[in-house]
Amino acid sequence: MHVPFVDLKAQYAAIKDELDAAITKAVSETAFISGRYAAGFESQFAKYIGTDHCVAVANGTDAIEIGLRAIGVEPGDEVLVPANTFIATAEGVSNIGATPVFVDVDAASYTIDPQAIEAKMTPRTKAIIPVHLYGLPAEMDAIVSIAERHGLKILEDCAQAHGSTYKGKTVGTFGDAATFSFYPSKNLGAFGDAGAIVSGDKAVADRARLIANHGQFEKNRHTIVGRNSRMDGIQAAVLSVKLPHLDGWLERRRTRAELYNKLLSSRLPVPTAPEYSRHTFHLYVTRVRERERVVEKLTAAGIETGLHYPTAIPFMEAYAHLGHTPSDFPVAYQQMSEIVSLPMYAELSDEMVEYVCENLLAALLNQAAA
Repeated sequence: MHVPFVDLKAQYAAIKDELDAAITKAVSETAFISGRYAAGFESQFAKYIGTDHCVAVANGTDAIEIGLRAIGVEPGDEVLVPANTFIATAEGVSNIGATPVFVDVDAASYTIDPQAIEAKMTPRTKAIIPVHLYGLPAEMDAIVSIAERHGLKILEDCAQAHGSTYKGKTVGTFGDAATFSFYPSKNLGAFGDAGAIVSGDKAVADRARLIANHGQFEKNRHTIVGRNSRMDGIQAAVLSVKLPHLDGWLERRRTRAELYNKLLSSRLPVPTAPEYSRHTFHLYVTRVRERERVVEKLTAAGIETGLHYPTAIPFMEAYAHLGHTPSDFPVAYQQMSEIVSLPMYAELSDEMVEYVCENLLAALLNQAAA
């Protein structure tokens, strides 16, 4: 049996007619950049998240850069970032001239460890970026409390957590602003790059829109130096079709995760969520020893896997100049040699999950015997 890591063709096939009609309509109207399709999606997505404002941009990395500028982060400021996340989170900080300051992660949740935050703060600290990694919300009560105590801004990175909730509120509604990626493999994915910034603060949203549109609110009047980061009309049309299906897809992901947990929990650490959080399982991540050997066995059985992330950001070449050592981030350092992501998507069948688990457990038994 072949089990792909993600199967975008299966999702497309399920709603092909809706998607094809929306794309055809957008093309026939030559609605290629922003326009009514982007505005329509902004309204729909803001309502889904439960916030007042949404600014559609070109991709999730742009969303982080623009979001940081919109909440007032400036060159020379420091921004606290979890050590284990995709590089875009830190990259966005660096690209606006600020400095990412890395914080170790919690051993069980993989998200930023609130107990490690204050030790990393300096007089230059301006903001915190909690990442709702793999679909599990970070511990926002503790993070918000720290931010309020020290007068810090919060930019939530929700790139992997569309529809995740924390204590009854959707992620993206806790900070001064939040960012989303709609990369095709996300829980809500476009047919190319796309992103968004959401905020309950009109001034923040207006500044984000100004930055993303060349610093202009009206044509040929540029009040600041901005940039070009606008969502394509076709991507907005695709996302508007997919959004009503999202909750159903998320529920299916959770049932797949429950089956994985049932079959693997006796042998491996499995992802769980506190009762007050809704994990949406953008990724299903576990940890194994001698990972390369285990992955090799799964690959031979036709099972695709992923590594998210094999190198924690502080240890990447891009940030080698910071001079970090493993003792600076012991949890993230240990996990980066053990984590492995198993196939996870709404269309994954019970038989596929069982096949993955059967082969994974067999690989572990062989490992123990060796």
